[in-house]
Amino acid sequence: MNNLVILVGLTLAAGLAMLFGALLASFGKFRSRWVEAEFSHSIMAFGGGALLSAVALVLVPYGMAKLDPLIASTCLLVGGLIFMMLDIYLLKLETPASQLVAMLLDFIPESIALGTAFAIGSTDAVLLAALIVLQNIPEGFNAYRELNRSYKFGPKKIMAIFFLMAFLGPIFGVSSYLWMQNQVIAIAVIVLVASGGILYSIFQDIAPRVKLAKHWAPPMGAVLGFVLGMVGVMVIK
Repeated sequence: MNNLVILVGLTLAAGLAMLFGALLASFGKFRSRWVEAEFSHSIMAFGGGALLSAVALVLVPYGMAKLDPLIASTCLLVGGLIFMMLDIYLLKLETPASQLVAMLLDFIPESIALGTAFAIGSTDAVLLAALIVLQNIPEGFNAYRELNRSYKFGPKKIMAIFFLMAFLGPIFGVSSYLWMQNQVIAIAVIVLVASGGILYSIFQDIAPRVKLAKHWAPPMGAVLGFVLGMVGVMVIK
């Protein structure tokens, strides 16, 4: 029962990290546009680094350990293709919620993987939770700014949406913990499909937006995000 309580707390914290990122975006007004641009791009890069570390150090190694190379690589490719097709579909709809959808598509499979990690007693469970929190803050930041540009979404409505989305973490995490404890192969497939989608998102949405003309600090945010993930792996293991 203690593990279940900890799982609920961690998945809820991961979900609320999206709301925290949105709050940062709502208050992140600077007198200098130069400073605001630098801050915004650095936050985005940090999220990309954290996402990449979660994929490279936790999610993909887990999937590789459970599946043979052909199935593992197929799952990664399928994940990338799913996100690509969704990206194309959202572009045709001209929706302002593309970052929000991408954030959820990362968060839900990761919550499922986190629940399973707790169920099997993995030492990576707490690390994965920390990485999800780290990546959800900048993702919430970017999703808020994207939604806030649309007249359809006011600040209060966006905050309410983000608050409600936070509870998806405990729902999917606990469901995984209770019902998928013995479905190791299914979880590995979900994790690798999510990883493929995350890799697509990093290089399609995040990395191209990090570059800022005549500024060199934002890309270091990506390095910092990855370093934090690497240190977490080394400390826990």
